[in-house]
Amino acid sequence: FPPVVTRVVGGEDVRPHSWPWQISLQYNRQGEWRHTCGGTLIADQWVLTAAHCISRGREYRVALGKHNLKETEEGAVFMGTANIIVHEKWNPLFIRNDIALIKLASPVTSSDTIMAACLPDNGAVLPHNEPCYVTGWGRIYTGGPIADILQQALLPVVDHPTCSKPDWWGPQVTENMVCAGGDGVVSGCNGDSGGPLNCQNTDGAWEVHGIVSFGSGLSCNYPKKPTVFTSVSMYMDWISTVRTPAFTINEFKSHLSDKKKKKKKKKKTSKNELVHVLLFCTNSNSASLPQKMMTY
Repeated sequence: FPPVVTRVVGGEDVRPHSWPWQISLQYNRQGEWRHTCGGTLIADQWVLTAAHCISRGREYRVALGKHNLKETEEGAVFMGTANIIVHEKWNPLFIRNDIALIKLASPVTSSDTIMAACLPDNGAVLPHNEPCYVTGWGRIYTGGPIADILQQALLPVVDHPTCSKPDWWGPQVTENMVCAGGDGVVSGCNGDSGGPLNCQNTDGAWEVHGIVSFGSGLSCNYPKKPTVFTSVSMYMDWISTVRTPAFTINEFKSHLSDKKKKKKKKKKTSKNELVHVLLFCTNSNSASLPQKMMTY
């Protein structure tokens, strides 16, 4: 089911199951499962999403193979979580390192409606105006309702030199982020958070280069305030490291203790030191963010 991308100007309904790695992250509210964020299936038991999507104490499940959230659909799978790992340097105030991994309760079987995404090469940087597509069940307009049917929208990439200009996002964006959109018409919005920025490589395969992170607090589609994504390519080492160990909790604690002892022998701690935060994380509150920023 290849995606229909030839007619996209604003957001539109996707061709059913044309983005089979897209998931709906849902939380249990008094026995009712509600969509809160998007995410990307990257392996049979792993989902990539945004750190700010995760709140301590909530029960989550992952809906895979969905098109319309309000309908019962053949091929859809609902999976509980075995573990949630938020980046150890997640900063909810300045929205830094907005990335998390969810380990599913059990592996999911690939099908016509469920498939793991391709990821970019480590450190890959998208060129200015690269055509990419944001997908999600987020709000269809600022302050509006979330979508029942999965939406897609064309968002050309805005390179870092442009996105970091004072009248764009300035220093609020880093090179660990990807900006896309900013035309004042098309954008991600609340409920899209954690979902993918899909870009086609030279071989024609789709790769997930971004995780929806934040946008303007003035409106979702404010001019010169493109949707900002966590750059997946800048966190490939982290993703690989988190997925590789198969520790029990006690083994994990022992592993961290050994690493700390080794680090004491060194004068300087590596910037890439990875500490896995197991099941403990915070949820970003828009009211605490710098002015004009809002997580989606």
